[in-house]
Amino acid sequence: MNIKTKRDYFLPLILIFAVIALDQFTKWLIIKSIAPWSVGASFFGGLLRIVCVYNTGAAFSLGSGLSSVMRFIVMACIPAFFIAGICIVYFKSEFSRLQRWFLSGIIGGGISNLLDRFFRAEGVVDFIDVKFFGIFGLERWPTFNIADAAIVVCAFGLLIAIFIQERKGKKKNRSTGKSGE
Repeated sequence: MNIKTKRDYFLPLILIFAVIALDQFTKWLIIKSIAPWSVGASFFGGLLRIVCVYNTGAAFSLGSGLSSVMRFIVMACIPAFFIAGICIVYFKSEFSRLQRWFLSGIIGGGISNLLDRFFRAEGVVDFIDVKFFGIFGLERWPTFNIADAAIVVCAFGLLIAIFIQERKGKKKNRSTGKSGE
């Protein structure tokens, strides 16, 4: 592996640590400054609120009613294996530099939320609460955190980057007369 290749593989890994650090720091700050299940600050007429809630489930609190053993298996063990799989794919597959950055953001967010699952008995700390104006019957979007935002933004970016790469590949194949299959 040459220096450029090493840089392409290892530089994006900085984002993993940055997401974990930012997410864990903001969660620590929220826990220290806002009482659980209360609003600490409200901005733009309640459009954005900073709150302190604990999520024992997954996205949208799905699975929060499971027994503690099942919740640990479903919410901690399975995601840990999934993250390990993404890490393996990261090094074994041919992703573009941009795609590796997006994967790193997903991995960082996943690891940070797993840290909460393993080390915070109360659950994952969520604190960003946004008004949703009744869309999909939701007055407020489910509360989330920096790790959740990193996962969603980077997953969306990764899908777009893969889509663009596929389109470029198809155009290149058409111009050279090769079939894309």
